[in-house]
Amino acid sequence: MRHSSLVVVANRLPIDDSIAPDGACEWRRTPGGLVSALHPLLRHTPATWVGWAGGTGPAPTLPDVDGVHMRAVPLTAEDLRDHYEGFANSTLWPLYHDAVEQPEHHRRWWEAYQRVNRRFAEAAAEVAEPGAVVWVQDYHLHLLPGLLRAMRPDLRIGFFLHVPFPPPELFMQLPRRAELLRGMLGADLIGFQRVQAAHNFAQLVAKVLSLPATDRRIGVDGRVVRIGAFPVSIDTAEMAALAARPDVAARAQRLRQDLGRPERVILSVDRMDYTKGIEQRLKAYSELLASGHVKVRDTVLVQVAVPSRERVGQYQILRERVEREVGRINGEFGRVGEPAIHYLTQPFDRAELAALYRVADVMAVTPLRDGMNLVAKEYVAARVDDTGALLLSEFAGTAAELSQAYLVNPHDLEGLKEGLLAALHAAPADVSRRMRAMRAHLHEHDIRAWARSYLSALDETGPLVRRLVSGTDAASITVPGQPDRSATRVEHPSGG
Repeated sequence: MRHSSLVVVANRLPIDDSIAPDGACEWRRTPGGLVSALHPLLRHTPATWVGWAGGTGPAPTLPDVDGVHMRAVPLTAEDLRDHYEGFANSTLWPLYHDAVEQPEHHRRWWEAYQRVNRRFAEAAAEVAEPGAVVWVQDYHLHLLPGLLRAMRPDLRIGFFLHVPFPPPELFMQLPRRAELLRGMLGADLIGFQRVQAAHNFAQLVAKVLSLPATDRRIGVDGRVVRIGAFPVSIDTAEMAALAARPDVAARAQRLRQDLGRPERVILSVDRMDYTKGIEQRLKAYSELLASGHVKVRDTVLVQVAVPSRERVGQYQILRERVEREVGRINGEFGRVGEPAIHYLTQPFDRAELAALYRVADVMAVTPLRDGMNLVAKEYVAARVDDTGALLLSEFAGTAAELSQAYLVNPHDLEGLKEGLLAALHAAPADVSRRMRAMRAHLHEHDIRAWARSYLSALDETGPLVRRLVSGTDAASITVPGQPDRSATRVEHPSGG
């Protein structure tokens, strides 16, 4: 059994569902998301990734990928239905996204959630070497830190929530709210995307568990659990280098030609999810076409909507509604050879995605609620010539960092239309000024800065952090969303 000093535990393994005949695997890269965030870190750090491989039945034995060991956790068809599709994505996901859709509650889902979290915890305990750092990811595994602490008290355990954490009045609806909170408190450090999320968590711990809690520290079982905001980011340099490649630039020119050489291209890249605001965006665009403020020959919308959770009924209904609306808009406003919307549902490789980013004069990222949204950051990183307008929802975590974007409230249809027109007709000098500022921010706050800030807070004196900082003094790292600690020693979470 191979043991590692760094173990990442997430619902999915970051590999393609299909393995080549020679047994090789590749990273499964999708727009934004967890894999895009962690891949640049792990390919330079010997580690084990624990997760589900994508099928049901016995767990496959998988080869290493870029030096990262893959430890598959088996799921049955019942586990998949009740844990993943049920409690994780039909109970927690809608609740954490402002109950855009009504959360469902079933006792068998909770039983499956407990069972699967324990299975993941046992796998992590098996592969972690003594004193290792175990980094647990996201809402599928809320119970895992507590379970793992009971099994392996020698470990340093971190938990990071990539999605929003809801206000107390929403979270209190959960029948098993206390158990979820206690599971998270098994960690030494709990990270959120935004400061408000950490505040929500602290309020709930004090209210539900009657524990002493501030927005920075929580006392539990004689320990101190630290909490804070660590906004996740991307490999800015990688995306910029990819977008600057001559073949990507040439592909972008061909794409614009294939689109009919319109004056302006609007791009949206989303998972097919009701939190992404796709229907609201289509309605706003349709009304701009109807009013004549936007004309098909001059402007085209490219909507990439990669299918997601297709076995969940809410997602099936959403896809039908979106495709019906796209058909209506194209039927009403399109011409032969000139559709109003180019609608694509297949995933794209990184080079093709970078070419799309370079084509887009306006990038419309307008979720109703989003923990961060890395697509917005990827677009900014890809605009190597400082052009391009980012239309961004106020309710994406990214908005707290990329304040120079054209910010809109996606729930306000008129405001969404006005924001889209402002981005389409902005003066080039204004667009460049905004883009330069956003690119400068991303250069300073890339994926390595995120990993360093989180892991230095979790394990500041360990060899893992010393490798990550690559010669940078760990005590001088500023944790995003927290006070500057450059002049103050970062305290060990167990130090009280």
